[in-house]
Order: sequence, then structure tokens, then C-alpha cells
Amino acid sequence: MRLGLTGLWIVVTAVLCAADAKADIKVGIVVSASGPGSALGQPQMRTVAALPKEIGGEKIVYIPLDDESDTTKGVQNARRLVIQDGVDILIGSSLTPVTMPMLDIAMESKTPIISLAAATAIVQPMDDRRKWAFKVVPNDDLMAAAILKHIAKSGIKTLGYIGVSDGYGEGYYKEVSRLAPTLGLTVTTHEVYARADTSVTGQALKVMATIPEAVFIASAGTPAVLPQQALRERGYAGKIFQTHGVATEEFIKLGGANVEGAVFTGEAFTIAEDLPANDPFRLARDEFVAAYEKANGHRPNIFAAHLWDAVALFRRAAVNAVKTAKPGTPEFRAALRDELERGKDVYLNNGLSTMSPSDHNGYDERSAFLIKVEGGKFRLLR
Repeated sequence: MRLGLTGLWIVVTAVLCAADAKADIKVGIVVSASGPGSALGQPQMRTVAALPKEIGGEKIVYIPLDDESDTTKGVQNARRLVIQDGVDILIGSSLTPVTMPMLDIAMESKTPIISLAAATAIVQPMDDRRKWAFKVVPNDDLMAAAILKHIAKSGIKTLGYIGVSDGYGEGYYKEVSRLAPTLGLTVTTHEVYARADTSVTGQALKVMATIPEAVFIASAGTPAVLPQQALRERGYAGKIFQTHGVATEEFIKLGGANVEGAVFTGEAFTIAEDLPANDPFRLARDEFVAAYEKANGHRPNIFAAHLWDAVALFRRAAVNAVKTAKPGTPEFRAALRDELERGKDVYLNNGLSTMSPSDHNGYDERSAFLIKVEGGKFRLLR
């Protein structure tokens, strides 16, 4: 059968349209929207509605899935996204234990992944497994060093420890136990509890029995309230320090008076209103908050900002990647990975990011702010 010019044009147009349809950039998102990690994952899931829908003239398609705070489910979701959906990049998970096995899928499929979890082990040590992995939350060692220096400068010599029994808590304990001796601090205990536990009375009593001058709690979201509440209700009057994982309004609402005075090192997002109106960190926060509020009708928290920042890094990388390769191809995924490594001085809600081939987190001490719970609010500790 021979085609006239009109028929030929129709065929060519159809082919071009099909090619354009395949040019959509696909972003696979895996968050812990239910289960013990839901305090982190639910705000992230709501952030999806606020995310930008295009970059460099290319449409962005987001495919969000709930891993239910379960490692097996997280792996299943990641495999589906890279095999069935053919995503160009993975973002997630909210939790370190769920993220770690996802790194293998990213490596096998040569798909870049930006984790929303906190543990340093996600991106260090740099090896073949972590070549495709990036992380938007500041590393444990950066935040731990900043808060421990503050503790040591305040004259404290003995420090009790309570943390969650997963990668987040153990990652922090590793850094605390390593850095404390160099700063003249003695860690008196190593107590742990599960995120889903409803009581940590036993652990609190064991910590108090060592009579520490202060207690360090390594937890995230509302589960971080339990140890501080148990300590205060049983009469512990010493200082209590937390991690950046507590920076949510829910932590303050649930903890009430028991969490007053807690000090931690956290991200610029949490205390942006204490910064000048033209500060780059505050400008980044204001852009995110405006988009999130428009989509959801209420203010976001730092966990929601994790996803926004991950997409911000991805979009910066995609601007150049689309110039060299077509979305949906191995070449595009490789270009995205390479461009993520080239990001320099990017102001995010989580900090000032400068990636490199050896550093897939990219933050330094300029990203760590001392924060205190004061008057039912998070305030910059000056």
C-alpha cells in the first residue's frame, strides 16, 4: 500500500507524538506514609501535590507509593518503579532501614536514588553500591558533631543515651560514642527502644541510675517524645538534647511542657522565621511553604521539606541532563547521576548543598543550626 503526502504526514505526526509522550520524565517516590514512620511519610506524600510539573519543557510524572514502613514493601515498590514504570530517578524512602536495600536496586538498574532518610550509611563509605545514591537530609556526623560541641562548651561532662533501635538511632550512637571522648564527654549508657514502643520507662530509669548531667535522645518524629516524657515524669531535671528528627509541630503538641527546653541541631527550615527576610535559606523556605500551602491548605513541616528538596536537586540536574539524553533511557539516568554530583552551593530547606563524586550529601557546618524548644515553638538558639 502506498501513502500519499497526507497519509505520510499523519504517520510521521503519530510517530513524533509517540516519541514526545515517551519523553516525560518519570520520578518514582517511595515514602513511609503508614506504619511507625508515618509521621515522616505522610507529610511527604502530601508534598507530591505541590511539586513542579515540568522542567526544561519536559513534563514530570510523579509515581508515589507507600512502603508502609516495611523493608520488604519498600523493595517491592522500588522494583516495580524501575522495571514496570521505567522511572528515571527514585526518591525515598523516609526511613533508613527501608532505604538501605533500595540502594541495591538503584545500583542494579543504574537508576539514581535520593534518599529522604538520615543515616550517614546511606552515602558512606562511597563504593559501587552508593555510586547511584544521594541523600537530602544532613549526615549524622555533621549534626552530631555540632550538638556535641555545644554540649561540651556548656560544661557538661557525662551524657546518657537513649535511641531508636534502627539505622537512625544506631547511626547517631556510632557518632556520639566516637566524638564524645574527643570533647571530654563520657557516655554513661546505650539504651534503645523500637519506634512502635508505647513506653520507655525501663530505659529511662536505667539512664537516670547512671546520674548523667544530660541525656541525648536519638529518635525522630513523635516517638522522640517518649524518652523525654519518661525522664521528666520521673523527676529527671538535667538538660535533654534531641536530634533534627524532632522538628515537627506534632513533637511539641504531643510533648507539651515535657519537651520544653530540648535543644538540638537542625535545618534552616525549622527556624527560618528567625532569619532575615532576604536570607537565602529563608527564601528557599518561603518558596516551598507557598507551594505546599496552596496545594494542601496548611503549613508543612521539615519532613515534607525533605521531598521538596530532593525534587529541587533532581530538577537542577535534569536541566542539563535533558540537553544530552532523552528521558526514559539509560543515558539520561546516567546523566542525571553525573549532574547531581555537580550541584554547587544549592540553598535548600535542609542546608547548603555542594555534591561531589566523593560526597553525595554535600553539607557542611553552615547547614547546622542550634535550635531550642521555647514557649512551645522552635527558636534559633543564639
